[in-house]
Amino acid sequence: MATMRVRSFVRKTGVPLVILFLGWQLGCQKDSESIVSIALHPKNANILYVATNDAVYKSRDGGTTWERFPSFSARRVTTLAIDPLLPATVYAGTMGDAVYKSPDGGQRWLPHNVGLKEHVSFVNQFVFHPVMNEVIYAATTVGVFYTKDAGRVWEERMNGMKEVHIVTSLAINPQEPAVLYAGTTGGIYRSDDGGMNWTKINNGLIPETELMGAMALGVNVIAIDHINPDLVYAGTTKGLFHSTNKGDRWERIGEALPDPFVCCLVLHPSDPTVLYLGGPAGVWKSTDGGHTWQAMNQGLATLNIRALVLAPTDHHTLYAGTNGSGLYRSTDAGATWTPLPLRAVTKQS
Repeated sequence: MATMRVRSFVRKTGVPLVILFLGWQLGCQKDSESIVSIALHPKNANILYVATNDAVYKSRDGGTTWERFPSFSARRVTTLAIDPLLPATVYAGTMGDAVYKSPDGGQRWLPHNVGLKEHVSFVNQFVFHPVMNEVIYAATTVGVFYTKDAGRVWEERMNGMKEVHIVTSLAINPQEPAVLYAGTTGGIYRSDDGGMNWTKINNGLIPETELMGAMALGVNVIAIDHINPDLVYAGTTKGLFHSTNKGDRWERIGEALPDPFVCCLVLHPSDPTVLYLGGPAGVWKSTDGGHTWQAMNQGLATLNIRALVLAPTDHHTLYAGTNGSGLYRSTDAGATWTPLPLRAVTKQS
């Protein structure tokens, strides 16, 4: 009943799923059964990190055994990200305690909150510049923040976002890193100058009067095609959209999906026709650019998907985090799923 009430609230208000961690998860699940975030090592397929409602875990053997790190924050971790060029460096965004950084694979966690602490209540996502890894953007409930020194100092980057401040998702163009997209509770914004200025790009989404009247469209995830970065996807609380011209015009796709709420979206890095989507109806796969979809839920005990990632070293391997039955892995491109219990935990000193 609690989950149904939350889902109803999401649809009525447009507040994205990620914003509802604060109320939805408190006391609702048993230890470690809700997976908040998954981060995969960019080169070593055996190393992955998982955040649950209770802790951060690390596996060095592909999920067979796990370490549980002692609490480094008074608040819950809401998102994890691995530095793509220095993968021993891990960032954790929290609910009410801003940003922590580990320089040594999770052994030590240090606050990196200058410019953030007094303002940020909830960190939703990190994105890295594809070449200059010390340049990082953070999506938070009070806007977009930017660092050029790997998190030592953060600056607000909100010029042009006059109507909304809750930023739920970010994406950076891998070929033109000055181009960024921000998903908010009032639609989508684009920056063409590294986040210095933002322009609203809601053409083709739900009517503007409805957007601004009730923050009716939460943009939970934005994904950019790596081969053709003019092609952009937006997973929202009211369906899946794509744009073929950098967001100047959006078109609804995947309308036959059983639930319009899109929590997570993954694009195949070398085959632009293959997409994976996660939400309240499980994992779905498209092989035609998102127009038709097939359920990929064999082996999942819970269909409420909260996190979905594709392994960078093996594009047949995916990990899915659920909101009730833990972590799963597929090694056959989503056809079947196997649970990866967070057991045999070794406490770190």
